[in-house]
Amino acid sequence: MSVIYDKVALIGLGLIAGSMAHAMREGGLAGHITGFARSPETRDTARQIGLCDQVFDSAAEAVAGADLVVLAVPVGAMGDVMAQIAPHLAPGATITDVGSVKQSVIAAVAPHVPPGVHFIPGHPLAGTEHSGPRSGFASLFRNRWWLLTPLPDADADAVARLDRLITAMGAKTDRMEAAHHDLVLAVTSHAPHLIAYTMVGVADHLRRVTDEEVIQYSAAGFRDFTRIAASDPTMWRDVFLHNREATLDILGRFTEELFVLQRAIRMGDGQQLHDYFTRTRAIRRGIIEAGQDTEAPDFGRSPGARPPE
Repeated sequence: MSVIYDKVALIGLGLIAGSMAHAMREGGLAGHITGFARSPETRDTARQIGLCDQVFDSAAEAVAGADLVVLAVPVGAMGDVMAQIAPHLAPGATITDVGSVKQSVIAAVAPHVPPGVHFIPGHPLAGTEHSGPRSGFASLFRNRWWLLTPLPDADADAVARLDRLITAMGAKTDRMEAAHHDLVLAVTSHAPHLIAYTMVGVADHLRRVTDEEVIQYSAAGFRDFTRIAASDPTMWRDVFLHNREATLDILGRFTEELFVLQRAIRMGDGQQLHDYFTRTRAIRRGIIEAGQDTEAPDFGRSPGARPPE
């Protein structure tokens, strides 16, 4: 593969940005990679492991001369970061983000984008429960979807160039309107995370079951809940605050479905439960057939293992 961007600046050096750095270096996709993180400890760690060619102590220094800037900070910080770097962006540069909410990111970032700079919102549907500069790995995006939500006046060449980088890192791309993206992610990611946090919280507060029993006797379902609930708390706080309407809509529908199942259990309606579980099981089969998980008993997540490539 050949270089797609001469200089890429990663603002935020966690799992996604770190994985991008590894993937771009492995594929020879970027001539030079710079980075910045708000925390001095994160910057020091990134330097120690050689995550980027250069790690700067300010975002302004990191973005100088970059033809691609990636905003990989919590959704709630996007607007402030963009305001800080806007005066230092190179003419013709592309700005993208990796936030899992798109409407609020567009509202926060777009007003600060200078003329001649291309803003192309994006969201890689890839991740683990780990965070920090040591958590990234080159194959994170392989066979995963990376959604782009270009604005109506987006430059077609800039979008195509970013698309080439994403696919070269192993991901599959698709286009989606921002509001629809937020609704889809409320179903597939945001509400499930909130339910996982809630279930782990229930176990914590249920004093008839000890912490030791919860930990020692966790079955696969609860283990998956705890894996999801181990995700970065700052990121998920911002996701729920910035995708409030769609998440509340889906949670309302979830509550209605839960009442249906409660009634079936209370009434001993085995047929309804069987029919319901049969329909939902088909969705799981579809996920496996689409290559987004495996049929392994541990769902491809044996201790210490990375997601399937």
